[in-house]
Amino acid sequence: MNARTRTALAAALVLGLAAGPAAPALAAGAPKPAATSTAAKAPAYGAPDAKALAAAIAGLPGDTATAALARLSGTSGAWRGSSGLHDLRSGSPADPDARFRAGSVTKVFTAATLLQLATEKRVDLDRPVRAYLPELIPAAYEKVTVRQLLNHTSGLPSADFAGTTVEEWYENRFLVHTPRGMVASATAKPPEFPAGKRQHYLNINYTVAGLLIERVTGHTYESEVTRRIIEPLGLHGTSYPGADPLIHGPHNHGYQTMRLDDGTTGLRDVSVWGATDGWAAGDIISTTADLERFTKALFRGRVVRGPLLEEMFTLPGPSVRDYESGAPAAYSAGLTSWRLGGHEVWGKTGGRWGYNAGIGGTRDLSRTLVYSVNSTDAKGQGTNDVVMGLIVSAFGAPARE
Repeated sequence: MNARTRTALAAALVLGLAAGPAAPALAAGAPKPAATSTAAKAPAYGAPDAKALAAAIAGLPGDTATAALARLSGTSGAWRGSSGLHDLRSGSPADPDARFRAGSVTKVFTAATLLQLATEKRVDLDRPVRAYLPELIPAAYEKVTVRQLLNHTSGLPSADFAGTTVEEWYENRFLVHTPRGMVASATAKPPEFPAGKRQHYLNINYTVAGLLIERVTGHTYESEVTRRIIEPLGLHGTSYPGADPLIHGPHNHGYQTMRLDDGTTGLRDVSVWGATDGWAAGDIISTTADLERFTKALFRGRVVRGPLLEEMFTLPGPSVRDYESGAPAAYSAGLTSWRLGGHEVWGKTGGRWGYNAGIGGTRDLSRTLVYSVNSTDAKGQGTNDVVMGLIVSAFGAPARE
């Protein structure tokens, strides 16, 4: 994944949507860090604003999305909604239980699995990654720790991928990328910064994390996450595609605006697209019901048990700034922190071509939101208006600088 900079919280809310390689940079700026204990207590959430939530996903298909699914829950009530079409050819309504590509939401599963291993004393978060993967991590990266992978402060640069435009990426959509090949491509370059000194959100950190899980457990990354998280929580609609470019089971088609074969610009069905470039950083397929269940279990301490759960709700120290914008660090181990409607909200966004997804909630689960939006420019430079409408309707407006 290419660098992401953030000039406004609106852009930051879709940060991580581009789980694939070489996506266009988003607008610069950083989310306002979640307030510390000195902040005023946020007002309690009232009943879900069903009218605003419905309006946020109304009128689909439209210019920016063809379908949307959302689930809001919390202490003050729940709301479910869907809008748009299953596919443009048939005109059938969107399936509210559809599976979709969740992109960088995958990172939450990866981080949780690695933190489970740390809880079991099989991984030391402060130990250099090279101690576990000496043949893969060169001496230039000998000081990078496991924790620095998880919170994107490693200094590892992105791997190189073929293509610079969406049309070229589409032509290469069936290329199979190996995790080791991606890491070799990245580590052949010099570090972007000394380990622990800056934060740069890049997929490569979680590609290495996936390989670390395999080394420590002796099992494939996918089987380990399935055994530890997917099966115990009963996430029956959640899976890893491997090299299979298909979404198996019911799913709403994803579309991307691009140049078509006749030279015009229009929507192309991009539902069939390989996701090996994402792997442990961004290839998971899931449903809104599964991701809601996962979010609640995670926040309640049922996935990562004990004190290491706090790693997911702890940002790097104040001296660590964003590599490109210089803004405060906004990523913990697997999650992102935002200030919305006076509340501290933790979550993760993600996406693949044709699909945007997100999970989020307050730490006490007084409100959670899970969504899937079939965006027509899921890796574009701006924020998707349907996504932003859902987030603001669920949690409130972002904090102003």
